[in-house]
This record gives sequence, structure tokens and C-alpha cells, in this order.
Amino acid sequence: MNQNLKYTRNIGIMAHIDAGKTTTTERILFYSGITHRMGEVHDGAAQMDWMVQEQERGITITSAATTTFWNFNGQGYKINIIDTPGHVDFTVEVERSLRVLDGAVALFCAVGGVEPQSETVWKQADKYKVPRIAFVNKMDRTGSDFFNVVNQIRDKLFANPVPVQIPIGSEESFQGVIDLIENKAVVWQDDETLGIRYELIDVPDEFKNETKEWRGKLIEAVAEVDESLFERYFEDTDSITNDEIIEAIRKSTLDRTIVPVLCGAAFKNKGVQRLLDAIVAFLPNPLDIGPVKGVNPRNNQQVQRNPDPNEPLSALAFKIATDPFVGKLAFLRIYSGYIQSGSSIFNTRTNKKERISRLYEMHANKQNPKDRIEAGDICAIVGFKDIQTGDTLCDKNKPIYLESIVFPEPVIGIAIEPKTQEDIDKLTIALRKLAEEDPTFQVNVDEDTGQTIINGMGELHLEILIDRLKREFNVGCNQGFPMVAYKEAVTTLIEHKEVFKKQTGGKGKFAEIIIEISPADKGVRGLQFIDEVKKGNIPREFIPSVEKGFKHAMQNGVLAGYPMDNLKVILKDGSYHMVDSDMLSFEIVAKHAFTKACLKANPVLLEPIMSAEVVTPVEYMGDIISDFNRRRGQVEGMETKAGARVIKARVPLAEKFGYVTVLRTISSGRATSTMEFSHYEEVPPEISSKIVESAKGIGITEF
Repeated sequence: MNQNLKYTRNIGIMAHIDAGKTTTTERILFYSGITHRMGEVHDGAAQMDWMVQEQERGITITSAATTTFWNFNGQGYKINIIDTPGHVDFTVEVERSLRVLDGAVALFCAVGGVEPQSETVWKQADKYKVPRIAFVNKMDRTGSDFFNVVNQIRDKLFANPVPVQIPIGSEESFQGVIDLIENKAVVWQDDETLGIRYELIDVPDEFKNETKEWRGKLIEAVAEVDESLFERYFEDTDSITNDEIIEAIRKSTLDRTIVPVLCGAAFKNKGVQRLLDAIVAFLPNPLDIGPVKGVNPRNNQQVQRNPDPNEPLSALAFKIATDPFVGKLAFLRIYSGYIQSGSSIFNTRTNKKERISRLYEMHANKQNPKDRIEAGDICAIVGFKDIQTGDTLCDKNKPIYLESIVFPEPVIGIAIEPKTQEDIDKLTIALRKLAEEDPTFQVNVDEDTGQTIINGMGELHLEILIDRLKREFNVGCNQGFPMVAYKEAVTTLIEHKEVFKKQTGGKGKFAEIIIEISPADKGVRGLQFIDEVKKGNIPREFIPSVEKGFKHAMQNGVLAGYPMDNLKVILKDGSYHMVDSDMLSFEIVAKHAFTKACLKANPVLLEPIMSAEVVTPVEYMGDIISDFNRRRGQVEGMETKAGARVIKARVPLAEKFGYVTVLRTISSGRATSTMEFSHYEEVPPEISSKIVESAKGIGITEF
């Protein structure tokens, strides 16, 4: 099949938790004929929420991919959709999806408006320069306010929202929308057709003035792209055709100068078909996005690939998943060339060829086998040996390395152990598979205690992973209490001389280094190593061993054994012995120097600080703010939203464990909270000393 790329859309649906992403996707699949019944999230029957845990909890955990088709103006379009999670613990799924998508639909709840996770995913989309349209969902809910959400998009997200529809009624009386482009009302009938049928009618008299005002604002907003539209708007509005307005909106959307805003009620089957029309009308195809840029790993020259099946292959692996029937799947976005079932492709990270035994077009956790997938498409492959998230796959003779995906670091950990001795090997294999799927899930073994520590983005994240260990891999686990992923850092500059000398019967060991250590330069994470040794004082082949020694030593800091976040090491001088010096000697001397120098450089503990937002009735505000103060929190602002109060604060993660239960008690179950990682900050000295004292006693001792 040779699909014209003009008629392909690769889009994601992104939003805050509970804005209705999965419900909207289910409606899209139903109206486009992919499914013949609508699955509901609250019934645990949504097609896209295929994991048991998703069905039980009514939330999306993994980003599910599906392919559907839609007719618009007599032309068939292929739409690859990725339904992403809304919960902040699964932000990795949004990050990797946005990296490979051409456009996105940002969903907003008509009552909640722009919520914390809405801001997070919006920033992620900004980072990858993804054009997007907005869909204000849940217009049938009590308290819904379309124009308030439009204002919030402008004020909170610093975007330029331009309604292309306005609602007819709201809450219980929401009937449909007025299409500002066609100047017609679109009304859905509440009947047994489940919203398939709707009719275009003239704009009701009571909405004519409002429609004229908002249509004028729409044309004014897109006039920058096409000045003739603006002139004709003032001279002769009737001469402007619908096609001209659509083309101008499309150009402005692709330039990211405007965000077209639509509205509806997905659960009540209203507005979804017109959303599909807007997806194909306004969002980009792979040709609009243009060539992908990368680096040739052989000469470090910049190269680019056009979205053309005749160009050399370039593809990015954005997700690894394990399927019980077909094994390990890698989800790919193909930017150029094509992949055939049974062919071999080259992985630039491993410098090895990978054989692709089968190709699939995905529908949630079901696969449709394909012989060939071409540029501009999203697919899944099986049969490979070593492909990881972020790997570039290409033609061996025309290699390219595409920019990988950067993931946030885990902030919380717990110690786990298998319930029986027989499960030890099964646990190791299962943890490895889960870590391959999820780059924000890390597994470490504590060298001192031998405990297995799993680290993730939040309590829910780790809870789901432990549940998957039990259900998918049949491994029962004991678990310790949650632990904060502290880090360590030095705060002052120090110079230090270290000598390592060991004499045995035969050849001895000798290495001497003089170093200067300090905090790394702003923006640098990890080790910043600078070699300033005068020629010959230390042979060149020993310098990498010094760097390796420091890098390894940074995994366990000097205060409480937590990783060192960043460190600048300048190797100023040193000496060696012709016979006794070797690479191992210089690696060991670096480790010794790290411990002694860091202790002199005023080391401190760093802790993760979380951005918290609590929505509460006004009568509980005082108690909630007092509770924040008890938790070393800092209230940063308050606002009113839909009759409730919104409290924004920054709180150390260590003080937030079990907060949901406490909040429920304080507010009689009426307040809700969201929390996401903000930054690392120095721990106050009095608390730091307690953490250092108890560091060795934390873990798996209590179950």
C-alpha cells in the first residue's frame, strides 16, 4: 500500500487526568468504523485501556497506539492516534509520544479548565514544537464554561486560542455547536443512533450576534497569514469562502501562531465527528513537518531525511512493550524510507544489525500484520535482540543518529524482595523487562545491604509496577516503605592531593593525583571532568581511568550513600611509577580522592521538591494551609475556580507520603490534589543530620 502522505495524520491526545481523553478516543474509533461498540472507561471496557490495572482504576497508564480512517470532503484520511495518560506519574508516556507525533489534540475539561497536568503536557508539546488544536470536553457537566476555558488557555498557557466553534447552550441544555467557519449550527439528536446523526441548521436567532462577533475574531486572528482575507472581511464578508478560511487556519496552526478551539461532550456523543474533521483539516501531515534532521555518526556531519519511501531508512524507537503472545514489541516512527517484514535494519547505538521478523499496525494491544510500512507512519516490530527507547534505526550504508528522548529522573524508591527463594531469578528477569519498557523506572542493588531498590516517578507508578509483577510475571513481592530519592552535592571548591601506594611481594601499585573539586557549572548534570595535567606527568592512557574512578564513586555519596548529582573535577597534576603504575591504580586513587575531598567540600543532601495543587471548598482552606506549613511547604498562591479555592504550594516529597488520605480526612473527602516533580533543593541541616543517621537503617526490615 502506498498511502499518499498528504492524507496521513500522526496525532496524540493529551490532557490532565479525567479530562476525557480515553472516552474521546473511544468515540473516534466508533464513528470512524474501527469498533462497533463504544467502550466506557468507568465500565472498564475501553478499547484503549487494555491493561487490567487501567480497567480496574479507570485511568490510562500506557500510551496506546491505534490506526483509523476518516472521510473529509470526499477524501479518505489515515489517522494514527496515540492516547496518552493524564496522571503525572506516567509523564514518560506523554514525553515519548510527543517526540514522534506531528500534531496533538489538547483536551480540557469545561469545568476544570487548565489544570496542573494540562500545563505540564502543554510545555512538553512546546518543547517538541508540536502544532495542536484544543477540544473543550464535558460541555454537558454542571459548571461548564467554554469561554472561561478559552481565557485560561490564553492566561495560563500563554497561547493564542481562537474558537472555531462556540457552544449552543451548556450544562443540561448543551445541544451542539455553532461552526464559525460554515456559519451553521450543528445539532446532535439524543436518539438510538449514539450520536452518529447530526444536522446542519441555520444559526438560531438568539445566537446570531454572538456568532457574528466570534466569526469576526476568527478571521481577524488568521488574517496575518492571508492579508487579502482581512481586507475582504471589511469590504465584503460574503466573498470569503469556507475553503479560504480553513486554509488560513491550517497555516496559522502549523506556524503555532494560533490554537483552534472546538467543544463538545464526548460521553454524550456530541462534537467528536467535527473534531475528526478539524484533525484532518488543521493538523499537519508528515510532508508539512518536512525533513527530519540528524547526525551522521561516522563523520559527525548534520544530515537530513525527507518523508519519502525512496529515501534511506530512518526511524526512531519511542516505546518498548512486552506482549504475552508476540513477545517484545518496539514502536517505531518511520521518518524516511520503509521497513519490510523479514528485513534487517541498523541500530546506530549498538552498531549492530537487527532482523525484523514481523511488522504490525497497532490497535491498542491488538496487532494487524503488515508486509511493508513506509515513511510517515507509526508501527510496531518484533524479532529484534537489542533495541531500547530512543534508539535510531536506519540504513547501514547511510547511517543517521536522531536526537534521542530525554526522560525525567525517578524521585521515589522502595525496597522489594521476592516472597520465596524460587522467585529470585523470576524477579530479576521481570524487573529487567519492566525497566526496558519504562525509562523512568530504575532498578538498583544496594551494595551494602544487598537489597533491591526500585525507583519511579511516584507512589502510584511503583504500585502499578508491583501489581504488574504479581499479575503478568507471577512474582509475589514483599515491599518496604517508600523512600525519597535524595541526592548529594558539594558546595565549595577544594584542592586535594591523594597518593595510592601498595607494596606486595611482586609488582606494587602506585598513583598520585592532585585535583580540584567544586560544584559543576550551571546546567551540567553528572561529572564535569577537566584534564589540566602537564605533558608527561601522568601518561595519557591513565587519564580516562581517573575519570572512570570519579564517575563510579559518584554513585555513592559521602554523606549517606546517595548519588552525587553533579561534580566538577579538575585534574591538575600527579605522578606515576614506571613499573608499579597501571590503569587500576589510577582508578582506585580517584575513588579515594573523591571520598576525602568531598568530605572537606561541605557536602549537602538534596531532596526532591514537588509542585502541589489542591482544589478545595473555601471552608477547608485554613486547615489545608496549616497542614502544608507543618509539612515544610511553601504556599505560592491561591485563586478561585468554579466556586472552589485552588491552593498552589511547593512541598518536599518526603513530607507528602500518604497525603491523599490526610487531605480526605481534613476536607471530609471534598478536596482533590495533584502533585508533580519541580526541582531539587538543599535539605535543612537539622533534617539532613537525621537522614544521614537513619540512611543505613532504611529499607526492607519492616513489612
